[in-house]
Amino acid sequence: MNVLLMAYGTPYAPEEVEPYYTDIRRGRRPSEELLKELSERYEAIGKSPLNEITLAQAVRLQALLNLEAPPYPKRLLGPFPPRAPHGPARVYVGTKHWHPSIGEAVAAMHEDGVRRAVAIVAAPHYSLRSVAEYREKVDSALKALPEPIDFVWVESYEAHPGLIAAYARRLEEVIWRLKNPGKAAYVFTAHSIPLSAVEKGDPYPRQVEKTAELIAKRLALPRFYVAYQSAGRTPEPWLGPDINELLRTLREEGYEEVAVQAVGFPADHLEVFYDLDLEAQASARELGLRLLRARSLNADLDYIQVLRDLVEAAWPR
Repeated sequence: MNVLLMAYGTPYAPEEVEPYYTDIRRGRRPSEELLKELSERYEAIGKSPLNEITLAQAVRLQALLNLEAPPYPKRLLGPFPPRAPHGPARVYVGTKHWHPSIGEAVAAMHEDGVRRAVAIVAAPHYSLRSVAEYREKVDSALKALPEPIDFVWVESYEAHPGLIAAYARRLEEVIWRLKNPGKAAYVFTAHSIPLSAVEKGDPYPRQVEKTAELIAKRLALPRFYVAYQSAGRTPEPWLGPDINELLRTLREEGYEEVAVQAVGFPADHLEVFYDLDLEAQASARELGLRLLRARSLNADLDYIQVLRDLVEAAWPR
């Protein structure tokens, strides 16, 4: 079994911010103002751990896919997943906007003799501006190959029971820290997308709302809200409400505590550390709100088990 695990990617060093941002902008160099703003954001958080987390996810996913149940009674050692009938597994990493790029990963797979693989993005929700663009990059890389690779895609997994349980587990940790959980507001966030994509029928907001609903139901939350963050710097309108705007509304409604969970971001990176831990936290302090954020899934075992389930279910029998 072969897997292409994809993530957004992030620069490793300050001098890489400009080419990284240029790639995000499809080859158009950012203005000095935009470049300065993004560079300052990276300086503010220190360093994004996204690349390291993605590599750790790949290593652990490969190990879990290759795990063989030991010949001992389950009653002694607990439940072990049986080895799936797919042979040895190898997981390749490709990032959307940095290195190793998706094109580099696909080329490496072909060089290794891979002719069939599962493609999965480390993001639970499908969007024309996310998973669809990853697919475009894979298709573009395939055109450069002398022989094709047959990719089976996992395009979304917003309602996977393991994903919902993992998110709920982390939000429950925050609930224990609230002064009055019954009177707190619960906010689930995801990356904003242009409204033009939503108007074209993009299922993204419905999938984000579904994830939020299932977590809220599992924890019997008294109330919850969905907000968006990290909108692009373009003149077109983006999907809202923005998390900072929602915080203002919640304070006006009398809330004093807010629990936030970034369900659109499995891993810690710039949008989590800067947009939530710094910017949204600053907004909350200014408003007199106590804001607590649930920790991310990262490369924790419960999330890797979700990825394993999805990959094994997608692999052709």
